[in-house]
Amino acid sequence: MSVEKIINDWKKKVFKPVYWLEGEEEFFIDKAVEYAEQHILSESEASFNLTIFYGKDANWPDVINACRRYPMFAERQVVLLKEAQQMRDIEKLEAYIDNPLSSTILIVSYKEKKLDARKKFTKLVKDKGVLVTTKKLYEKEVPQWTQDLLKAKRLTITPKGLALLIDHIGNDLTRIENEIDKLSVNLGTETNITEDAIEKYIGVSKDYNVFELQSAIASKDLSRSIRIIQYFEANPKAAPIQMVLPSIYSFFSKVFMVFGAGSNDERAIATAIGVNPFFVKDYLKAAGIYSYTGVEKALLLLHQYNLKSVGVGSTNTADASLLKELIVKIMS
Repeated sequence: MSVEKIINDWKKKVFKPVYWLEGEEEFFIDKAVEYAEQHILSESEASFNLTIFYGKDANWPDVINACRRYPMFAERQVVLLKEAQQMRDIEKLEAYIDNPLSSTILIVSYKEKKLDARKKFTKLVKDKGVLVTTKKLYEKEVPQWTQDLLKAKRLTITPKGLALLIDHIGNDLTRIENEIDKLSVNLGTETNITEDAIEKYIGVSKDYNVFELQSAIASKDLSRSIRIIQYFEANPKAAPIQMVLPSIYSFFSKVFMVFGAGSNDERAIATAIGVNPFFVKDYLKAAGIYSYTGVEKALLLLHQYNLKSVGVGSTNTADASLLKELIVKIMS
C-alpha cells in the first residue's frame, strides 16, 4: 500500500488501527503524518483525542497507555509517534500492536530506517497494521512526479522550466514542492511556470546553469561552455562541481543509451532512455556529434574528473579549472 492510498482511505473514513511509515523518503511520510494530524479529527475532537509523541523523548509505556485510552466525545483518537527511529525500546510496543484498540489510530513515523524483515516484531506490524516502506525516487521518475504535483496544484510548467527546476534541486521532493508553492504565490493568477519565473523567484539563471552547460557540451560549443563555467566560478553556490559532474554524466549515459535504443522514432527513443520527448533531439544530436567512441571517452573522463574533484590524483586545483580542463578533453 502507498501513502497516497492510505490518505485516500482516510478521506473515506477507512482506518486501520496501526500504520507504520518507514524508509528513506521523508516527503511521503511527512505528508501522511501532516494529514493525520490536521484532518482525521475535527478541531474540537483533536483537543481531546490527538496525542503526539517524539521518539527521542518518548517512553514506550506512555505511548501504550495513550493508545489504550478510549476517545472522548468522538468515535476515535489519533496517536502520532514522530521521529520514532530515535525511540529506545521501540519493539516493546509489540504488546499493544498485537492487540490494538479499534478506536485508536496509531501512526508511527520511522524515517531513514527500515524494520528488520526477519524479526517477529516486523511480521507483527505487517499482520496487525499497515507497513509502508518509502524509497527515494529514481532520477528518471522525478520529472513525472513533479508534473503530477503541478497538476494537483492546477499549475503547468514549460519543458525547459521543468528541467531547470529539477537540475537545480535534484530529487529533494520537499524542496521541489516548497519552491513550486513559492512560485505559485509570486505568480498570482498566472498558472504556467516559465524559466523566466524560475530565474526571477528562485534565483536560477536561465542562461547560466547546469542544463545550459549540458546543452553547450552536447553541441561541442566550447566558448559557450567556458562562459557558463566562468559564471559558476563567480557564483559558487549556483552550481558546485558536485552537482555539475553527476548531471553531465547522466546526460552522456543517456546519449550512450541512444545507440542501443533500436529505433529512429524520437518518442520511442525518449521512452527508452527516460527523457522528455521535448529534449530528445539534444541527445540524438550529441550522439551524432560525438559518436559511440566519443561518448564512451566522455564517460571515462567524467569518472576520472569526479575522483579529481574529491582530491584523488589532483590537489589544490580549483573546481572551475577542473571543469574547463574536462570539457576541453571531452570535445577534443
